[in-house]
Amino acid sequence: MADETPAQSNGAAQPNLALQGVYLKDCSYESPQGPRADGNFQPQINLDLATNSTPIQDDIHEVVLTVTVSAKQNDKTLFLVEVKQAGAFLMENLGQEEAKRAIASICPGVLFPYARAMVSQLVSQGGFPQLLLPPVNFDALYLSAQSQSVPQTTN
Repeated sequence: MADETPAQSNGAAQPNLALQGVYLKDCSYESPQGPRADGNFQPQINLDLATNSTPIQDDIHEVVLTVTVSAKQNDKTLFLVEVKQAGAFLMENLGQEEAKRAIASICPGVLFPYARAMVSQLVSQGGFPQLLLPPVNFDALYLSAQSQSVPQTTN
């Protein structure tokens, strides 16, 4: 009995997704009124997420997670933060569907904690209370987007 997996024994290459580096690609912070609070600090927070990917070379892709957070209170913008957190990912032997899932779900899941920390730091340095973004289930978002993009067939 050999210690080979079926993929190794038939010569098929194993899929490989590996993080090569994480970096802050861009960030922006705006606070039109400054941290002037009227004592009733209960802003409405809006969180938007976007992901895109660009090939760098061969099997290395840059994946950028854009996190945009806005806070409004009484129709006035308190702050607006945008963080573009990027990572270089090695993607070897991934099929088209595997690569799409990696770019839309796995890679953003790796990048989000870095973006979350940067958003919190920018908001705090702007004079506002610490903002901790909730965890995001990128896999559920990906599956939801997939189910919405598949045309429904009727008989």
